[in-house]
Amino acid sequence: MIQAPETRYTTTADGVHIAYQVVGAGPFDLVAVPGWISNIDVIWELPSQAPFLRRLASMSRLILFDRRGSGVSDRPPREESLAVEYGIDDIRAVLDAAGSERAVLFGFEDAGILSAVFAASYPERVQALILFATWARFRSAPDYPWGYDEAQIREWEGHVERDWGSDAFWRYNAEIVAPSKVNDEAFIREWTWYSRLCASPGAIAAIERAQHEIDARAVLPSVQAPTLVLHREGDRAEPVDQSRWLAGQIAGAKLVVLSGDDHPPFLGDVESVFDEIERFVSAIREEESTFDRSLSTVLFTDIVGSTERAAELGDRAWRELLARHHAIVRALLARYRGTEIQDTGDGFFATFDGPARAIRCARAIGEGVAAVDLRIRAGVHTGEVEIAGDRIRGIAVHIGARVGALAGADEVLVSQTVKDLVAGSGLVFEDAGEHELKGVPDRWRLYRVVG
Repeated sequence: MIQAPETRYTTTADGVHIAYQVVGAGPFDLVAVPGWISNIDVIWELPSQAPFLRRLASMSRLILFDRRGSGVSDRPPREESLAVEYGIDDIRAVLDAAGSERAVLFGFEDAGILSAVFAASYPERVQALILFATWARFRSAPDYPWGYDEAQIREWEGHVERDWGSDAFWRYNAEIVAPSKVNDEAFIREWTWYSRLCASPGAIAAIERAQHEIDARAVLPSVQAPTLVLHREGDRAEPVDQSRWLAGQIAGAKLVVLSGDDHPPFLGDVESVFDEIERFVSAIREEESTFDRSLSTVLFTDIVGSTERAAELGDRAWRELLARHHAIVRALLARYRGTEIQDTGDGFFATFDGPARAIRCARAIGEGVAAVDLRIRAGVHTGEVEIAGDRIRGIAVHIGARVGALAGADEVLVSQTVKDLVAGSGLVFEDAGEHELKGVPDRWRLYRVVG
């Protein structure tokens, strides 16, 4: 079971201390942007929320934080510091502190609109956006009928002012946001206790005033991130038509209407929520992997008889000879505009943007290391590779390595693809026959560079 993670602090540009946590080691970063109130120090003790967070952490590298004004983060000295634009600074500071370059943002209710504004402002930092029961404007308007009217706002503010931090408040609130928990006294007591640890009466009043002024509708068309909009059909707190409208404002957004009437994602049928999140993020990551593919020529070199030479020379002399070999190879990679991907110990893996340069570089390396009494073998192949940070992978890499392994001393072997691509370059080849390449389908015709 995932234990409560360590709470750390980062500082925003305006000097506010934001508490955050990082838990899990999944294949993508997921920021659970907190909504109305939160306290990351105690949220792991809540039976209603902890299982939901553990599940998120099991599929991702989960990043949690308390927004300014709530939980264990600072209470800003000025109420205007609670505005959305400062909430954007909170997210940015947390991403930087957690070492996250790009993340999926998951926001519920007002946290959804904060996430959307961040995504529009920093598209390079957002891999995807997940909005659950999100509203774009708090107050109703002629062109936005789903907000709260003045009578509803006054009623709500009265309950907050009179009953904040009491069982009475959470019984009232549960009738709207958590119908499945209306008669669950343990849930009521849990949230009564939790709410007092999230915000004092004065703090919640300031948060409420800031939220009531939010209108982020104009920002939505600027969101570029792939977006999933989730909403339960019977939600009494926010009508589902609000999410239908919101999804229509974000280009390419996917709307999924779930069954049930509980407002928060961590109550009711949570399995359907996770199913949609996992399906959406998996599709995004698979699609992104195709964006990071490109045609590249791979070159593999290897010193022939390196084990025997090392034993013959002894460790010190071998290290000195190997250093001279590496210096020659690196100098020639630079000359022929190759990119070193990996030093394999007694060889190199490099990429080129043209196969002819790779071949000429391989020939030059052979001639260069011959001057220090070394012999190499080399293999060259051109194909589609996947770029993952500073790593290159894909079937083309495996083919290049296998081609290189079949080469003899002082020999440069290339695939049929390479031979066809360099036609007219003046390079001369000799048929080296068909071969099976270990772990690679089909038989491959290879060619030896001659002349």
